[in-house]
Amino acid sequence: MKKYHIQTAPFIVPTTDGKLIEEHFGKATDGNSEISIAHMIAPPHWSEPFQTPEFSEYTYIIRGKKQFIIEEQTLILEAGQSIKIDANTRVQYSNPFDEECEYISVCTPAFDYTKVHREE
Repeated sequence: MKKYHIQTAPFIVPTTDGKLIEEHFGKATDGNSEISIAHMIAPPHWSEPFQTPEFSEYTYIIRGKKQFIIEEQTLILEAGQSIKIDANTRVQYSNPFDEECEYISVCTPAFDYTKVHREE
């Protein structure tokens, strides 16, 4: 029995804001609720509403910059930097810059839209 799986067809999450989300492993791709791993490209001047997810999220920046507003603190990460944001932390993700931001996101447990709690 094979003890590995090479992902060649990630699930492309439908978006309306120009952001590319390719889930390689997670609930939408393989039903894994323990962890999700996604490759993302946020277009210039993209942002999401504030959210307070029930999962921790790790982000590794491949290229460009990404802004995080965590509780009341604003941080900007650049290529080669990473961050872990604990579950149940109010956060807003954005790319207010003039270039794309490419990054990897890992959520534990896996990303679940019903547990992200976005403010609308």
